[in-house]
Amino acid sequence: MGKTGELDGLRITVLVEDSVLYESPYLAQHGVSFFLEGTKGSNTRRILVDVGQNSQALLNNMRLMHISPATIDAIVLTHCHYDHTQGVVSMLKEMGKGDIPVIAHSDIFRLNFLTDPCIEHVGVMQTDSEEEIKKTGASLFLTKDPVMLMPGITTTGEVKRQTDFEGVGIGLKTIENGKVKDDSMLDDISVIANVKGKGLVIVTGCSHAGIVNIARHAIKLTSCEKIEAIIGGLHLVGAPDGRIKRTVDALSKLNPAWMCAGHCTGFEAQVELYLVFAERFSPLHTGMQFEI
Repeated sequence: MGKTGELDGLRITVLVEDSVLYESPYLAQHGVSFFLEGTKGSNTRRILVDVGQNSQALLNNMRLMHISPATIDAIVLTHCHYDHTQGVVSMLKEMGKGDIPVIAHSDIFRLNFLTDPCIEHVGVMQTDSEEEIKKTGASLFLTKDPVMLMPGITTTGEVKRQTDFEGVGIGLKTIENGKVKDDSMLDDISVIANVKGKGLVIVTGCSHAGIVNIARHAIKLTSCEKIEAIIGGLHLVGAPDGRIKRTVDALSKLNPAWMCAGHCTGFEAQVELYLVFAERFSPLHTGMQFEI
């Protein structure tokens, strides 16, 4: 069963992603948002993982998918960036109920910015600050540790960096003790589900911690070595060919049954994933639904 328990079943709906298919009625945006429905016996929990960056587009897609915000039991924010967190306060207000758990790393509200090509704040916006979230009545669970959302679904908590070829993927900065320093994105967390008879399903936001690091961390955390699926962003866009090849090679050795990657993954990495995984790989897009 593993240390974190098992689900009887899991449904994942892609509410938001950078792309949509031909003739799709959904709206795309730079960002991701996933709706997870985990079932164990008679208990079903519905978890929103990230909110993209445009709450109106997200809510539009949810209406078309017949998913009510009021059904959400918890929200996980995978990291600080605006394309995953912008509009979380709007979503909490739409849910119309208090004391909703919002789970994130304890450093998520720090300053996070770029300096190339010019200075730009890319972290949590003031409209979605810790104070504004608390005003909605939500309960913030800010921790570096894993948080079990229900038996069979847990966050990773802070992911140990083990590989010598993975990195943040972008030149981010923060300020500590009045000094500008490189930001290693330690707040990057993912969600892991362990489905009975299938194995681990790893749902990522951007994989700033490195997707291989995340997968190895998930195996250690759950004591389950079988990976059913990896879904989300891998942040290999603009990465050197060598890093892409080493990442895909390491993933092939971990042998997930299938993968679906998009958002910040990048076209070159998607091509390499397809060349190695063939029909076991597909690009991510808005409106996808997976039953596991």
